[in-house]
Amino acid sequence: MPSLLKSIVCLDCGHSMPVDPLPTHCAACGSVWMDAQYDYEQAAALWKAGLAERATTIWRYEELLPLLDSTSIVSMGEGWTPLTRTEGLGRELGHEHLFIKDERQSPTGSFKDRQGSLTISYLRQKGIREIVMASTGNKAAAYAAFCARAGIRLWIFLTSTVPSEKLRELALYGAEVVKITGTYDQAKKVAQDFAARRSLYYDAGAESIPGREAFKTVAFEIAEQLGRLDPDGKGRWRAPDWYVQAVSGGVGPLGVWKGFQELLKMGLIDRLPKLAIVQSEGCAPMAAAWRFQLETADPVVPHTRIAVLATGSPGRSYGFLRAACQETGGTIISVSDGEAFRAMRRLARVEGYSMEPAASVAFAGMDKLIAEGVIKPDERVIVNCSGHTFPAEKHILEDQYVLDLQFGEGGTSASHTQLEDGLGAALERLDEQVTTIVVIDDNPQDSRLIRRLLQAHKNYRVFEVNNPLDGLDLVRQRKPDLVVLDLTMPDMDGFTVLESFKADPEVGHIPVVVVSAKTLTAADRARLEGRAESLWQKGGFNTRELVEHVVRTLGGDLPDSSDPLTEASAGTVATASKQAIAESAPAQQPVREIVVIDDERRDARLIRRLLEATGRYQVHEAYTGEDGWRMVQAHKPDLVVLDLLLPDIAGEDLLERLKRDEHTRDIPVVILTAKDVTAREREKLLGKMLSLFEKANLDRQALIDYVDETLSEE
Repeated sequence: MPSLLKSIVCLDCGHSMPVDPLPTHCAACGSVWMDAQYDYEQAAALWKAGLAERATTIWRYEELLPLLDSTSIVSMGEGWTPLTRTEGLGRELGHEHLFIKDERQSPTGSFKDRQGSLTISYLRQKGIREIVMASTGNKAAAYAAFCARAGIRLWIFLTSTVPSEKLRELALYGAEVVKITGTYDQAKKVAQDFAARRSLYYDAGAESIPGREAFKTVAFEIAEQLGRLDPDGKGRWRAPDWYVQAVSGGVGPLGVWKGFQELLKMGLIDRLPKLAIVQSEGCAPMAAAWRFQLETADPVVPHTRIAVLATGSPGRSYGFLRAACQETGGTIISVSDGEAFRAMRRLARVEGYSMEPAASVAFAGMDKLIAEGVIKPDERVIVNCSGHTFPAEKHILEDQYVLDLQFGEGGTSASHTQLEDGLGAALERLDEQVTTIVVIDDNPQDSRLIRRLLQAHKNYRVFEVNNPLDGLDLVRQRKPDLVVLDLTMPDMDGFTVLESFKADPEVGHIPVVVVSAKTLTAADRARLEGRAESLWQKGGFNTRELVEHVVRTLGGDLPDSSDPLTEASAGTVATASKQAIAESAPAQQPVREIVVIDDERRDARLIRRLLEATGRYQVHEAYTGEDGWRMVQAHKPDLVVLDLLLPDIAGEDLLERLKRDEHTRDIPVVILTAKDVTAREREKLLGKMLSLFEKANLDRQALIDYVDETLSEE
């Protein structure tokens, strides 16, 4: 049956307007936020009778979609994606009622295909042949595919952070791709200006009626599918207790929320679910506003590695989602990139789901809400797995995740004997390659050195992890043959990591070699007893001895004592670490100077170690405001990392002094603080700082990436 669309109503003034054509703004007040209204009584009668005979696409719900001419539909089978109960993830989290809405099965691999299908169908109905849009990635792929199918020319404006694989995909569809070196919000502004100058249709995203309405179908499918899965449901539609989704601009959950509201209005479900809106900490304006109980969300400059979620200004979407969360007891939270990547790897390990980083943000948020008791054990939870890993950002996976088996020289012209010999040698090398070692040490210099030492003598596959939580995750996923573990690490010490390993029957048998600078007490040694294979004190052993011990533990042949690499590497870990820094720096790249001003010496030392481990920076530490001022005057650094809580002077005052002085005013300043900065305080800091990072939620790699990007532009 065709659409039952009745009217368009302004969400600000309530003015009602005709449906054809769909208005772009309110005729009474000029607002761009409008809502589509339907004949819900007639739709309810049709849907209660059953939809089993209908097509399994979003168009099975066409009565509540704003397309008046069904002959204009552009479809590739989008929608009716699987709803699957988790098994391994549910066991790990101790929750029996977790479901995955698997949007990876969509034509271009993301839930944005719903938006692409309805929007492009509407544009075809209007006779539009050329359009302009801005995107962070997934929406661009969906629109490019559906525009290609509809014969519509598409101009896409993206940021330079979008992976090159995505750009190639868009070009394959024939889209015109414009890359902007800036933020997503800047790309949107350029796209809008471009469309206005050429009098082209500009896709308004969350403000677009078709764009929002398309995502209602996610709610319709969930309620219909849950009813089918419930043995006592007798085919009735059913709402979950929680709907969890990662957001950037927020258009997805806005549509899903309206879908559930319409189902409740039609009497198909008896309640509304709670929404859990999850953002990446590197771009979390909604989560910050929710945390401080603000009615509007202040724009932020994104510094997340998850480019798909890098929308710094959510606009009105936050207000609508905030109201939805307040109505049902939902929440808006953020998770770090590291937590998201760990969730991504875990879902692949325990469920066999390969998902994109944006989707992993939703799963990390769900993990956090379950751990904090916000989501109760008996509540049904649906998580939107919004997209697939292809194309996956390279930083998600460890290096060496592919084994390269080469037969040597000769190729197809080699004799049978040569091929047999080559195969034998290759299989010997493969025996070493499949021997896997994980090194867990928060000091990248030391972990890199240990990897180099081992690989100088054996073709082992060695993974480095500089975060203990990532180490736990990687060991459970890879199940290596041996672990090399430091004891002194932030967030979780090596003792706790070791105890976690040994309590897990899947990895408890793996030998662990402890390499640490910590001076052990009798109690420390007792905690290691029976758990660690051996203990090595950093700076107090010959590196050859460590290599030989590892080889013996793994049951391999000892390296040749005449090996020149063996002799060259003899020395201590501490000494060789200094050499590793110099070796890691590019030959032609000058080392940049950075001053870190923080009275917490542990925090200052951590930032110095993180930045100096790249080989690109020399970092000076200052622990008071006055010392920091003098150090900046003396070194004239390329960048300053400043805490706001200092013992002798407020960080804001020091920042003001730096910006007043003609010799230091142009030095970029990054704020890194434990202080809860209010929206008004942030506003005062704008124009004086580059960005603000919270210590409690610090994503270390995001900070390094931000410093790299800032100084590479100078």
